[in-house]
Amino acid sequence: MSGRLIVLDVDSTLITSEVIERIAARAGTEAEVAAVTESAMRGEIDFAESLRQRVATLEGVPDSVFAEVIDEVELTPGAEELIGTLQGEGWTAALVSGGFAEIVESLAGRVGITRFRANRLEVADGRLTGRTVGPVIDRAAKAEALREFCAELGISPADAVAVGDGANDLDMMAAAGLGIAFNAKPLVQEQADIAVNSRSLADVLDVIER
Repeated sequence: MSGRLIVLDVDSTLITSEVIERIAARAGTEAEVAAVTESAMRGEIDFAESLRQRVATLEGVPDSVFAEVIDEVELTPGAEELIGTLQGEGWTAALVSGGFAEIVESLAGRVGITRFRANRLEVADGRLTGRTVGPVIDRAAKAEALREFCAELGISPADAVAVGDGANDLDMMAAAGLGIAFNAKPLVQEQADIAVNSRSLADVLDVIER
């Protein structure tokens, strides 16, 4: 079947870590940020509010952090196999992230993806201001991005697959024909169509009708 779309979350799905925690390590706020991230991913606090709280702690970090973090982050084992296999079969792959475009754009290029949506960090005088710019890519915006990508491709969301691990992925997973929880929080595993708990993202291939 052609004319299909797979949309992947980025942090802890496409890659093995949470980018905001890597940036926070430079600000000395890693533990504080990690605690808020965990709470948001479990669905305990609103994602947009959690993003605001976490980004505020990054004020003053030099923007050279983007290149440093890009060098540090590792793709989840099997990510390139999953994306390459599906693209070879005529699928379109996209990334939708509550993380940051400054990192996601580089990751997208690394795996041959051209469509992505993510938050942007505000920078002034070479340093992070502790704020984002533009619309917040939260739970609802992730689902909207999936629908927009489908519209661009001329396909139904029923022909899309969404893969994620946190509560902010649930709307996107519900909007897709198939929502896959990958090494996800318990709440997400319960609500997803299928849960894949594996070291390799390529194992998602086994649960997709192709």
